Amino acid sequence: MDKPTLLARVKNSWNAFRNRDPTIFYNEPGMSYTYYPDRVRFSRGNERSIVTSVYNRIAMDVAAVTIKHCRVDSQGRYMEDINSDLNNCLTLEANIDQTHREFIQDAVMSMFDEGAVALVPVEAKGDVDLSESFDIRSMRVGKIVEWFPRSVKVEVYNDRTGVKEIIMMRKKSVAIIKNPLYAVINEPNSTMKRLVRKLNILDAIDEQSGSGKLDLIIQLPYAVKGELKQQQAEKRRSDIVDQLRGPFGIAYIDGTEKVIQLNRPIENNLMKQIEYLTSMLYSQIGMDQSILDGTADEKTMLNYNNRIIEPIVSAIIDSMKRSWISKTARSQGQTIMAFSEPFKLVPVNNIAEIADKFTRNEILTSNEIRQIIGFKPSDDPKADKLINSNISQAKEDITTDYQPIGDTVPNSLAGSFERLLSTPISELMNK
Repeated sequence: MDKPTLLARVKNSWNAFRNRDPTIFYNEPGMSYTYYPDRVRFSRGNERSIVTSVYNRIAMDVAAVTIKHCRVDSQGRYMEDINSDLNNCLTLEANIDQTHREFIQDAVMSMFDEGAVALVPVEAKGDVDLSESFDIRSMRVGKIVEWFPRSVKVEVYNDRTGVKEIIMMRKKSVAIIKNPLYAVINEPNSTMKRLVRKLNILDAIDEQSGSGKLDLIIQLPYAVKGELKQQQAEKRRSDIVDQLRGPFGIAYIDGTEKVIQLNRPIENNLMKQIEYLTSMLYSQIGMDQSILDGTADEKTMLNYNNRIIEPIVSAIIDSMKRSWISKTARSQGQTIMAFSEPFKLVPVNNIAEIADKFTRNEILTSNEIRQIIGFKPSDDPKADKLINSNISQAKEDITTDYQPIGDTVPNSLAGSFERLLSTPISELMNK
């Protein structure tokens, strides 16, 4: 298929910026940065805490799932990839800055932070504002600033100017992804929000401790009453401070003096609360510490995929299909599907063994196995039937082919059989 010329591409292009003008080249390079300008930065939370680790792990695992614009048959089975710009965005590059997996990871991280996120078609073939049918050439993750009955105000990074701009988009044109774990993560008093607040307090205590402020009480062996004793106590305090300012931060006190540290009990109590909230969060979302450190067993990973990864992937795909696949396109078999590759860590011989067990025990058909692996369905009619491959013939076939012996043997032989059956047993024994 010949690629369209630059003029044809520009002529048929729709762009979300600059009053929907077609995309053209500019000599002005735009604003420059010393960092990645459209990187996800949490509006709330602490990037040094366990929160970011959880978000990032889930986002990476969701991005590992392959999403395709494809065609299915009448039974909803995968047939082939569709050669479209949308499929190029989903399988290669979403925009000039992000690959398809970086884009999905960005979307999931932003969704966790905000509770909902908009996938914005920045450039498309066809008018996104007026038509239900368009082919997306470039897409971005947008922050929903304001909600309206039929539209949303979205903050989107403009790769031509290098800044984020606020634009108005129809709800039917953007894929709005809502966090399936919203109640646990994004509600004001959810487990995640409570954990974030506790972690921020702990970090504040650590910074305070690291700044040289120890919060100590020195119990002197005398009562601090009167101006003379107060001056003596102040001098003793200054002496200890000067000692702590040394290269090793060590000081000595008199045997009759006592030092009490104020912040330690608070910190210990706070750590217990953080451990409790972390454990509660893991149980609510279906996660475990072993998943983060890579030691999780098969049962734990299965629970993690079923309770976290699959619902998020389904939310992304459902929103894309609803907004970007028109009714006419759906009637023609067009859809968006996810391929999770469940056997990617399983050796080839084990995959064959698993497939054999499933087909032999008539759990899945050959075509259903091929769908899981990501292969096209076979045209062989037997591939859609539950057949035990170890049995050469079905029972009904054996019954159909059966005929009485008398109909198959010669008459002479049949007569011999009759004589044999009519002969007494005693006579046969004597022969």
